[in-house]
Amino acid sequence: MSSESLLSEHEREDNSTAGILNRAMEARAEHQKTKMYNTIYSFTTSMGIGLILLVLFWLLHYRGGFAWHSDLKREFNWHPLLMILSMVFLYSQAILIYRTGRNIPKLKLKIIHGSIHLMAFILSVIGLKAVFDTHNLATPPIANLYSMHSWIGLITVIIFAMQFLSGFLSFLYPGLSPSLRKALMPVHVVIGLSAFVMGLISSITGLTEKAFFTLDAKYSAFVPEAFVFNFIALITTFYGLLVLYLVNESAFKRNALPEDELALTGHDE
Repeated sequence: MSSESLLSEHEREDNSTAGILNRAMEARAEHQKTKMYNTIYSFTTSMGIGLILLVLFWLLHYRGGFAWHSDLKREFNWHPLLMILSMVFLYSQAILIYRTGRNIPKLKLKIIHGSIHLMAFILSVIGLKAVFDTHNLATPPIANLYSMHSWIGLITVIIFAMQFLSGFLSFLYPGLSPSLRKALMPVHVVIGLSAFVMGLISSITGLTEKAFFTLDAKYSAFVPEAFVFNFIALITTFYGLLVLYLVNESAFKRNALPEDELALTGHDE
């Protein structure tokens, strides 16, 4: 065997070894990123569940629990619970599903994403119904949509509904062409995150409004319920910030799977 053949064989072996090492390093780096994401996601989700439980504690312990038309004050209690559950917690979980389920085919992720959004929308409509009933069925009736909170909240739900409908038609069924989906995706993401931030703002302004209406002068006296109000607002804020970090950190972005495009288009492109 000539020296040139031996040299060529050694080079191929070296390249093969280097390729194996590079793939191993990439796999290790991906594992570390996934591990970090899962750790932060678990903490964030635990905080979100804690937020819902704290809201439940507030409404059951301080506000008398829940009812429907039989007791308008207790019917109102569905409003803060369902709006925070839908526009903060479920909304965020729907946004994060693409990073949480990174090994799930994209078509299944789209179905899960849309299903969580649909659940959030239904709960938000019930929450809005509760607050409108509280105003309209009161004696005398209470004016609707006069506060900053109500304006921001209603606009948030409207944007959310439009985003859900346009996303369903564009990305799930019947679906646009791959090139149009790719062009529309950044707009879809920006509007979705903007609506989530508006949901956070609406929740905090609503809590502030409720605290002043309910406690009045007692709020500044640091009664126990005032602390509950403030902790709900703090947890909502930090939960939202962690969600936005997880969504915007490029290291946590889901890598496309080989079957993604084939499953979505029905043919290999």
